[in-house]
Amino acid sequence: MQRRRFLGALGALAVGAVAAGALGPVADAFAQAKPLAIDVYKSPLCGCCEDWVKHLRANGFTVTVHDVEDTGVYRKRFGMPERFGSCHTGYTGGYAIEGHVPAADIRKLLAAKPKAVGLAVPGMPVGSPGMEQGPRKDPFDVLLVKGDGAASVFASYNKPAA
Repeated sequence: MQRRRFLGALGALAVGAVAAGALGPVADAFAQAKPLAIDVYKSPLCGCCEDWVKHLRANGFTVTVHDVEDTGVYRKRFGMPERFGSCHTGYTGGYAIEGHVPAADIRKLLAAKPKAVGLAVPGMPVGSPGMEQGPRKDPFDVLLVKGDGAASVFASYNKPAA
């Protein structure tokens, strides 16, 4: 009986510590690990879009897929300029996610909350999430797209060492 009482007290102490913020990094890790919801608008026939959805799910996102005839309609609705277009458009936390954006960058965007339309990986670069083709990995940038249509590099991948 004493063991049960001890374990109960220990559990209450841990809950209190988390509530009080005493376990800062541990509590932060649990908060970041919670699933994030994203809507994905894609062609019903696109295999690489399905692979990107699998990448998001494998990285803790709850994905609602919408098979649509024209993803451009959704790009326009979410404010993503057509020149950054790709084969699918996502929407999460008030941001458009265009193309094969890595899940980690979406999480960084949602944590930083910059004033922007969202992230884009224009085209379909080989080696980006959903576009894996064996060992080949083409360099690509994830762009942060602003409301005025300007873009800056948010993250770079597969760049040759200098």
